[in-house]
Amino acid sequence: MRVLHFFKTYWPDTFGGVERTIHAIAKGCRVYGVEADVLALSPKPAAEPFVFDGHRVIQVKQDLDIASTGFSRAAFGKFRDLSCQADVVHFHFPWPFMDLVDLVTPHRKPVVVTYHSDIVKQKLLLRLYSPLMHHFLRGADRIVATSPNYLASSPVLPLYRDKVEVIPLGLDEADYPAPDTDRVAHWQSRFPGGFFLFVGVLRYYKGIHILFEAARSTGLPVVIIGGGGLEEELKSRAETEGLSQVHLLGALPDADKTALLSLCRALVFPSHLRSEAFGLSLVEAAMAGKPMISCEIGTGTSFVNLDEETGLTIPPNDSETLACAMQRLWENEEECDRFGRTARLRYEAMFTAQKMTKAYAELYRRLG
Repeated sequence: MRVLHFFKTYWPDTFGGVERTIHAIAKGCRVYGVEADVLALSPKPAAEPFVFDGHRVIQVKQDLDIASTGFSRAAFGKFRDLSCQADVVHFHFPWPFMDLVDLVTPHRKPVVVTYHSDIVKQKLLLRLYSPLMHHFLRGADRIVATSPNYLASSPVLPLYRDKVEVIPLGLDEADYPAPDTDRVAHWQSRFPGGFFLFVGVLRYYKGIHILFEAARSTGLPVVIIGGGGLEEELKSRAETEGLSQVHLLGALPDADKTALLSLCRALVFPSHLRSEAFGLSLVEAAMAGKPMISCEIGTGTSFVNLDEETGLTIPPNDSETLACAMQRLWENEEECDRFGRTARLRYEAMFTAQKMTKAYAELYRRLG
């Protein structure tokens, strides 16, 4: 069986949450006899298809980007060719250009749509796009929600409840290097007193401004891993406000991330808007056996992090409550250990790549 994944970006060196999910599905489903192609756009596409972790990656030239939506003339023909070879076409939503390609390039193949997120920020464009979006979703054979929380709170998913299945996102521990002794020693010498850790691309919905306020009021050390459009602005703000205990390290390799995860007191994840649909960084923390602090925003973050079981969930955009939660975990090591053990058990039960890929392979078989 062959499955075609279609998403706007897929470059192994710069995986975001959706790309990491596509990678885990494409790689993990091979065990169940499912081969994968991944079609994506790139400003500088590879000249030829290439094989990555056992699946084929095909890139086409991105001609235009408007409101975070990439467009490509070459995508239509390449999608037509690849969909003819596939048994199932797997789209990753949202990406309006993808809906357009599906509309004008009929393929008559079963369609799976993983619904990663509602469209939250682009409200005006959503009104213009809405007819195409609903046409696209009506045409899907199955829509996958990544958590029951998101299915319940989305304004869109309940409209298609009869075709929605829930398959939580999962990560493969083997894809991450074990904490390296030298790197652990390096970071421990740099942050000897312990710290809270944030991991993620620095986007508008991540709540870093709330974390800054909590760090100011508590004086507790915070380490931030991640690049993105806000990185320089946040570094400047931390310096201007005298937040010497807040350390923005930029994007780091997984080897450094696992080392820092092993050393931190807890992962703090203050995303305050529904654009944060799941939070794979929380799964990474659970995999590492670390407690978490996250916000209740009606999405998968509160499916991964259960309040008073794997960590603490707090109201969004509330720096005072975040400060209290951080202070509580800082002062109670025994509670941190208990939350961390439960988080690890929950990862093993709910969020492994093996569990996710088995569910997708079974879905493909039912449709194909």
